[in-house]
Amino acid sequence: MDFWETLTARMPRNLDYEMLYDWFYWDLPADYNIGLDICDRHAGDKGRLALIHDRGDGTAEKWTFFELKRASDRLANALRGLGVERGARVAILLRQSPELPIVHAATYKLGAVAVPLFALFGEEALRFRLEDSGAKVIVTDAGHHEVAATLRDELPDLEHVVLADGEESGAESLEGLIKGASSIFEPEKTAPEDPAIIIYTSGTTGSPKGALHGHGILPGHVPGVALPHDLAPRMGDLFWTPADWAWIGGLFDVLMPALHWGLPVVSSTMEGFDPEAAFDLMQRWGVRNVFFPPTVLRMMRGIEKPREQWELDLATIACGGEPLEEATFEWAREELGIVINEFYGQTECNLVLSNCNTIMPARAGSMGRAVPGHRVAVIDEEGNQLPPGERGEVAVERPDPVMMLGYWNNEDATEATFVGDWLKTGDLASVDEEGYFRFTGRDDDLIISAGYRIGPAEIEDTLTRHEDVLMAAAVGKPDGERGQVVKAFVVLQEGQKESENLVGELQDLVKDRLGKHEYPREVEFVKELPTTATGKIKRNVLREQEEGAKG
Repeated sequence: MDFWETLTARMPRNLDYEMLYDWFYWDLPADYNIGLDICDRHAGDKGRLALIHDRGDGTAEKWTFFELKRASDRLANALRGLGVERGARVAILLRQSPELPIVHAATYKLGAVAVPLFALFGEEALRFRLEDSGAKVIVTDAGHHEVAATLRDELPDLEHVVLADGEESGAESLEGLIKGASSIFEPEKTAPEDPAIIIYTSGTTGSPKGALHGHGILPGHVPGVALPHDLAPRMGDLFWTPADWAWIGGLFDVLMPALHWGLPVVSSTMEGFDPEAAFDLMQRWGVRNVFFPPTVLRMMRGIEKPREQWELDLATIACGGEPLEEATFEWAREELGIVINEFYGQTECNLVLSNCNTIMPARAGSMGRAVPGHRVAVIDEEGNQLPPGERGEVAVERPDPVMMLGYWNNEDATEATFVGDWLKTGDLASVDEEGYFRFTGRDDDLIISAGYRIGPAEIEDTLTRHEDVLMAAAVGKPDGERGQVVKAFVVLQEGQKESENLVGELQDLVKDRLGKHEYPREVEFVKELPTTATGKIKRNVLREQEEGAKG
C-alpha cells in the first residue's frame, strides 16, 4: 500500500476536498525507481494480472506482473550488453503493446533515460528528437524499421535499432534479446530527482523542447490520477485509454499509475479511433476506468443509446488535454450514467488540477481544483497571485514532483519558464471563490487539436521547404470535433499558381516529415501575411480572423 492509499484509508468516511487537501503531504522515499515500482513490487503474486493486450482480431494475450519483471530484467541485461549505461537515452517508438512497458521498466532499472516517441511522427520529427536527446538505442516496430535504420546511419549517437516484431537485417530482435539474457539483474539505485524520462513538447517558436523528468514523476502523479477516477484505486478497477502511450496523458495518466497500484491495464492496436470498436472493447473486457480526450468523447456522442447496445461496466471517465464543453458533459451523465471528471496538466507539469465528483461537485467546463500536494494559482506577469475572478496565467509553485527538472540541454528556455518559484504554463484562466479553475485561452500561438499540443513553427518551416512556397503561417482554427484544427496560410513564390494538387502536396509534406496529427486540414493561399515592423508573422491576427469567422 502506498502513501496515497494509506492516507485515504485512514481518512473519515465523510471525506471532503478541503480535508484531503489539508491532510496531504509528500512522502517520497530516498531511493525510488519507476521500473521496480511498476512490476517488481507486485511480482510476488505470480498470477497477478498486469496487462490485457487486445490484438483487434479476436485474439488477446495476458501478462502478469511477474512476467513483466522477468522480461524487463532480461532486457535490462541485454541493453547493458549493447552499451546502455546509467544516463544513456533509450528511444521508444511503439504503439500500445506489452513490449512498451517492458522497455520502459528495463530502461529505468538501468538508470537510463526513456525517450517516448509518437508512432504518428514523420522522419523530420523523429530525426530532431533522436538527435537532440542523443539516444543510443531505439526500440520500434517493423513498420518504422526503414526510417529508424536510415536515421541510425545519419546520427552518430544512435548505435542500435531493436525491433519488437519480426527480424530485419542490421536490427536486433527484442524477443531475441530477452530470451538470450539472464533473468538475474541488479537494478541501479535511483532517487526521485534522478533523470528518468524526456518527453518532447512542441513550442510556438523554434524547435520542440524536451521536458526532463525524474523518477518522482510517477508517485507525483498518483493523487492527480486518483481524483478524476473518484479516489482510485478500488477493487476491480481496470484501466484503458485510446490515447497513445507516448503522450504523457496515456503514459502517466493511465498506464504507469495503474501498474503502480498493481491494477491491470487494457492495451489495444486500434488504428485511429472507432467509437463502436471502443464500446465493443470496453464491453469485452469489462473496462471500469477510462481516460478520454474530449475529441474522443465527441465522436462517441454520435452513437445512439450506447447502454442499450452494450453492457458496460464503466465506473469513471477522466477527461483532459483540451476544454470539454457542457453538451458532452451532459451527454455522458444522461447516456452513460457517469459524471465526467475533467482534469488539467501539461508535459512540463502534469495533472495538477482535477474534478472529483466523489468529494466535490464536478463542474462542466471547469479544469477542477488544485490536486492535493500541488499549489496552483492564477498569476500576473510579475508573478503576483491574482484574486478570484481575474484572468491571468495558470502557474504551479516549485518544488513539485510532477514538475520537470528542466528542458533537456536548454537552460535558457528553462529559466524563461519561471517567474520566481512559479512555473508558467502559458494557459490563461480564472479561478472562482471555491478554487475551481476555468480555461480561457493561451497566451501564445500553440494549437491544441484533439488533445495534441502542436507548435506552428515546425509546420511553417516544413511548408516553406516546398519549392513553390515563399512564406507560411499556421494557426488553430475552431473545430466542433477536435477543438481546433491546423490551418495554414500560404504565400506562393512569384509566378506559381494555387491548385488542389498543391494543397495535397503541402499536406502530404507535413504528414511525411512531421506527423499525421500535425498536417494542415485547411490551406488558404494569400497574397501576403500580416507582420510586425520587424517582419515577424502576426499569427494572432490570423487566429482572431478564424475565430471571428466561426462566430
